[in-house]
Amino acid sequence: MHGLTKFLKQQKLGTLFVIVYLLYVTLPTLQYSILAPLFPHLQDILYPRASLLRLFGEHLLLVLLSGISAFVTGIFLGISVTRPWGREFLQSVQDLTALLQTFPPVAVLTLAVPAVGFGFTPAYLALFIYSILPIVRNTITGLLSVPQPLKEAARGMGMTPLQVLIKAELPQAFPAILTGTRISIIINIGTATIGGVIGAGGLGVAIVAGLVRDNTAFVLQGAIAAAGLAFLADYLFELWEQKMNRQE
Repeated sequence: MHGLTKFLKQQKLGTLFVIVYLLYVTLPTLQYSILAPLFPHLQDILYPRASLLRLFGEHLLLVLLSGISAFVTGIFLGISVTRPWGREFLQSVQDLTALLQTFPPVAVLTLAVPAVGFGFTPAYLALFIYSILPIVRNTITGLLSVPQPLKEAARGMGMTPLQVLIKAELPQAFPAILTGTRISIIINIGTATIGGVIGAGGLGVAIVAGLVRDNTAFVLQGAIAAAGLAFLADYLFELWEQKMNRQE
């Protein structure tokens, strides 16, 4: 009962945060009322070339497209190298993901820009490459941790290898996959701000403009929105995990 009460309180606070955050992103007057008292000496408080809502939409699109692509590809790779026909590549994939994780996003962007130019595409590629790593790693970990007796019992019931994967292995591995996806998306939200440097749009545009023009209000305007989006994503994943735990 105590746990339920705590969860309901958390839900109320979470709902309040979501409402306040959406109002902040949507209403320039609210942004101004928050930032103006902090920077009374500045003439320009809000980034003038695009609304925060538009930058938020660009940022969200970049994160979602790269995140969904990484989710699908990461699970496919994780499944492939844990099957008998792909097991020989397991160690190579694990070593490669560990190596790529050491590359900073800026380095990936630097390599992508000469190949595909400025704009949305290089930022998407960098985020895709960077966000696929936790998903691949956690998918492999989750699938390899499925108890062997469970798989043997599924096969004993007459299931095909595909049915064993879908009905037995993936449900058991999904909590680990969800954790990897959660980490991937949250990292992506912060990393996507770098896209403002190469013309990819997003909340990083206001942050970069503030740094260039020595306008801290612009920086804070975009940073609050980016940080809030990361908290929002984490809160939604937390609700998803709690719902899964209640269904078990």
